Amino acid sequence: MNTKEIQEYKKTLKLNDIQRSVLVGTMLGDGHLETQDKGKTYRLKIEHQLLQKDYTEWLYSHFKEWVRSGIYSKVKSAGKEYVGFTTYSHGAFRFYAQQFYVGKKKIIPKIISKLIDPLSLAIWFMDDGSWKSNTHKTFIIHTLGFTKPDLELVQKVLKDKFNLETSLHRQKEKYWRLYIVSKSAKDFENLINPYTSLIDSMKAKMGNRMPKK
Repeated sequence: MNTKEIQEYKKTLKLNDIQRSVLVGTMLGDGHLETQDKGKTYRLKIEHQLLQKDYTEWLYSHFKEWVRSGIYSKVKSAGKEYVGFTTYSHGAFRFYAQQFYVGKKKIIPKIISKLIDPLSLAIWFMDDGSWKSNTHKTFIIHTLGFTKPDLELVQKVLKDKFNLETSLHRQKEKYWRLYIVSKSAKDFENLINPYTSLIDSMKAKMGNRMPKK
């Protein structure tokens, strides 16, 4: 496909509702939007360790028509292997870049209540979450890249929209992690399980547990 054909093909691309939810989730998590033309268009880059190849493939399945070269693999420092993909640069991503970045710093959008849904919450957890322990019986989202005011906004949205109680725990003085309060752990699990249960590598993050019917 030559450059002209690519430009014509890109005109046919439009984000659907599922892709928008996936995009929001991965922007809260490990995804990145990159621009090569001073903010006119952006491309989505997603990358995870090889152990989460099935998760990367699942994310890719939602964006495969946006990706020219498929999934790549590469070895980084300490010999760790990663897999990922990068989409075409496209104007459809510009709105999300404007919401999630100030300069090159990622933030929580002021309109996060309008953007987040169970799918995007599940992806955020799959990117950055973990099972606390069998003693605590709850979940953590490792939100170290966001400020406390950003996370306080998220807390309010999770309570208002999903009735989930959370708390913030300090990590290394200036960082914070988001904890699902134990009494909300089952509700949180039930909310995200329709998505996490599809991916084998996510079983450990869920404590190898399934919601009781």
